[in-house]
Amino acid sequence: MPRVYVALGANLEDPKAQLDNAVTALSALALGNSLLVSPYYHSTPMGDVVQPDYVNAVASFDTELMPLALLDALQHIESTQGRVRLERWGPRTLDLDLLLYGNENIDIPRLKVPHYGMKERSFVLVPLAAIAPNLILPCNTAIGSLIDTKMLAELQQLGIDH
Repeated sequence: MPRVYVALGANLEDPKAQLDNAVTALSALALGNSLLVSPYYHSTPMGDVVQPDYVNAVASFDTELMPLALLDALQHIESTQGRVRLERWGPRTLDLDLLLYGNENIDIPRLKVPHYGMKERSFVLVPLAAIAPNLILPCNTAIGSLIDTKMLAELQQLGIDH
């Protein structure tokens, strides 16, 4: 069974509570006690849409779900928490992105894994490295080699226990 990594982000309707609720929902998808969750971080939004800052994290867990079944489960969690897809990079109650599915490369119309933008996004790399500092991506790149001091400075870790 693969180890999967999921990015969590929210900037509407109490973002911390949105992430807390998502972590609870993700625990139902995880086998045994395999769920790990990074600290929560504040980050500024991407794109040109004026919106509040985000709260971000990364979770990892072992699952028996196949990739599309996992994607469906993640989208169900998003919609249960009020996610409405109105504009790209717009504000949202919850965003769950499947970053990695084991060591697989998946390129089908509904799903691209590894996630296409993960290597450039501090709000993904920093929390990912917090829970998997020795992770090697499917392209044989060490996660730690992608993080620089600028990325670390872009995020503010929240003192949150979850």
